[in-house]
Amino acid sequence: MNEPQVAFLCLYLLYITIILFFQHTLIMYPFRLLTTFLHELSHAIACWITCGDVRSIRVFENEGGVTSYVGGCRILIIPAGYVGAALWGSVFVMFSGGRKTATGAAGVLVAMLLISLCYAPNRTMVCLNVCYAIVTSVCIYLEWFVFTPILNFVVLFYGAFVGIHAIYDTYSDTIRRSILQSDAYACYEVCPCCLPRCVGVQWAILNGVLQVLAIWIAMVQLSEECEDAGWWECMNGVVGGNDLWDVDGVKHTLEDWIHW
Repeated sequence: MNEPQVAFLCLYLLYITIILFFQHTLIMYPFRLLTTFLHELSHAIACWITCGDVRSIRVFENEGGVTSYVGGCRILIIPAGYVGAALWGSVFVMFSGGRKTATGAAGVLVAMLLISLCYAPNRTMVCLNVCYAIVTSVCIYLEWFVFTPILNFVVLFYGAFVGIHAIYDTYSDTIRRSILQSDAYACYEVCPCCLPRCVGVQWAILNGVLQVLAIWIAMVQLSEECEDAGWWECMNGVVGGNDLWDVDGVKHTLEDWIHW
């Protein structure tokens, strides 16, 4: 491993240690609310993708939330909450390594924070979204006009916290206990072939895989082979004529895997 990869892993492990120690304290309360927002936003995005109509997105002080919608495909909208939050976390982690990619991830987050305010938000969500939009925008400004690196650290922390907390929430709300109002139970009502706790186990495994995959992709991006390459060029394996995706002695590009 090179120095950037070692630094990334050490910082990620430091963040995880801090998160596990202080996860349920007042210090981490704003980040828990951010995870709740991304959970509800993921429901909304799944609704939009499946041609539904989102009526409201709300986050409450007790770290709960609700997304009201009409239409769409429920079997895709329901699991989008827990899985979607974990996906947001993994995206932040995998894009945290580069300056441009971190800026892109932060910019998308700011855009989603502001767009969601158009959907009947409550007071808590307005305060949450405005504060995070301002803080993240300031970090983008500082990154490009004052001091670098700073945005990489911020985006990585967002990703680590959201990813880990999404896994914990999935375990706490769907595996350790079975709640009638939970997403897992709603999924069971739509598809009775799988019990709520079994649904939760599947989500938790998928969420864990997403976080591990994000770490691996970030490590690839920080490798020496990808030092002078763009994001897609690196992930497609076309870096200096070398293929990075080597399985069983057979080299493939990312486009090959997509076509499969």
